[in-house]
Amino acid sequence: MTRADAPDTDAAGVQLWEPARWRDAQERHRARVDEITAAARARSAAGVAHPVEDFLFTYYRMKPGQLRHWHPGAGVGLRDAPDHAAARFYRTSGGVSTLDPAAFCADRGATLSLVRSLLTATAAATPQFGCFGLHEWAMVHRQTDDRRRHTAWPLRLGQAGTDEVVAGAQLRCTHFDAFRFFTPAARPLNLLQPTVDSRVGLEQPGCLHASMDLYKWAYKMLPAVSSEFVLTCFRLARDVRELDMRASPYDLRDLGYVPVPIETAAGKAEYVAGQRAFAARAAVLRAELLTALSRLD
Repeated sequence: MTRADAPDTDAAGVQLWEPARWRDAQERHRARVDEITAAARARSAAGVAHPVEDFLFTYYRMKPGQLRHWHPGAGVGLRDAPDHAAARFYRTSGGVSTLDPAAFCADRGATLSLVRSLLTATAAATPQFGCFGLHEWAMVHRQTDDRRRHTAWPLRLGQAGTDEVVAGAQLRCTHFDAFRFFTPAARPLNLLQPTVDSRVGLEQPGCLHASMDLYKWAYKMLPAVSSEFVLTCFRLARDVRELDMRASPYDLRDLGYVPVPIETAAGKAEYVAGQRAFAARAAVLRAELLTALSRLD
């Protein structure tokens, strides 16, 4: 964008976007979402489950249609935008609609405080890379076939082999929302016993779930953050989820997912390399999200 094309800025530092600019941004965002969710929408319409990608729309509660909604985020004013003018947490003056930070903070203050505290603590924590994705194994430890989440997919090593891996490892899960799905037999084997109350103190940036959860924290902060940023976090979560399930005990080769055999030294090394790469991507987004939330002060 050239200087001549740059949006005007008002006295409060809010960028003023004319209709042509914000409508173009909105349509480009919708097209990206439509492309990235096409397969998921087709499966949903056909009633076909997917053990990897469904997680992005079930555990994470943002549906494709909701992800498609476009918001510019705090600090941007949209001229002649009636849909945004009528939307929650917006205010309109002189034909320009912007986020109302006071209204947003009054309604979402508790969540905003949690997100800031959690992201700040996670960013400052020492990353740990010794869990080897065993949380998924702990979720099926000593469990009958009909109790597993993905009953249509076999375990690579069978139940006995899976149980043996878990029993012979030191479980090191730091993430409460992963730990809470451990089977009763697996929970005592974990080095820590994460709870909701200890979450801020235990989360650390090496954790795959902490990286995926940036998507959750971003969409919970809509419309104070931009929809483009939320979609970037979605892409990270999608990529992380793939490694998460490739390293799981499930055999998903028929879906094209090559296993990461974390029960072997080579598999552990591959998992840690992926973990480190995702942690680096997540660190950038975590900092961006905290910066975006600082605009609400």
